[in-house]
Amino acid sequence: MNAALESLLKHPRLWRGERTLWQDANAIASGFTALDTQLPGDGWPSGALTEILLPKPGVGELRLLLPALTRLNQDKKWIALIGPPFIPYAPAWQASGLDISRLLWVHPCSSCDHLWAAEQALRAGTCAAVLSWPPAQPAFKQLRRLQLAAETGRSWGVLFRPVTESVQASPAAVRLRLKPHDKKLSVHLLKRRGAWGGEAVQLSLPLFRVIK
Repeated sequence: MNAALESLLKHPRLWRGERTLWQDANAIASGFTALDTQLPGDGWPSGALTEILLPKPGVGELRLLLPALTRLNQDKKWIALIGPPFIPYAPAWQASGLDISRLLWVHPCSSCDHLWAAEQALRAGTCAAVLSWPPAQPAFKQLRRLQLAAETGRSWGVLFRPVTESVQASPAAVRLRLKPHDKKLSVHLLKRRGAWGGEAVQLSLPLFRVIK
């Protein structure tokens, strides 16, 4: 096979119609085998946006991300929290294995400042992950800017948004809807780059209190 064609066929952004052929060497293992088997590339997409849609904050969204954040933290890059709705509880973050000296908490004063801070953090290339809680519904154009910034900085961008915004089109590589259920977390994959959505996974989460 022509070397250029072979290289193109292995590119993680090319879908060949079969999920089993979708590979991404930079995918971030979620720490949950059942979820990894449903995510594109067998993990969270690096250099792209992940949208997590919530009925309300605090249903387990941060505990869902903790195993992946702990792995990323080993690279000694920043993990940025942009406008979280609660004060991060440092002892719990530290107990989970994170180096909290590499945790960056940004409290923007306005919606515009929030999106600007998230974009700069994603684009800089110094953040392994950028977690963002936009205070208002971003326009598609603004979401596209964040996606491009994540690609440029090779950073994992995570947006937490109300479940009511699931009807809005989004350039995110992965969109999830979370729902607590019988002491577990139900994860519905609404969109996953390279495969159809619609799958649901039931997860048991680690018992860490990551907000105060």
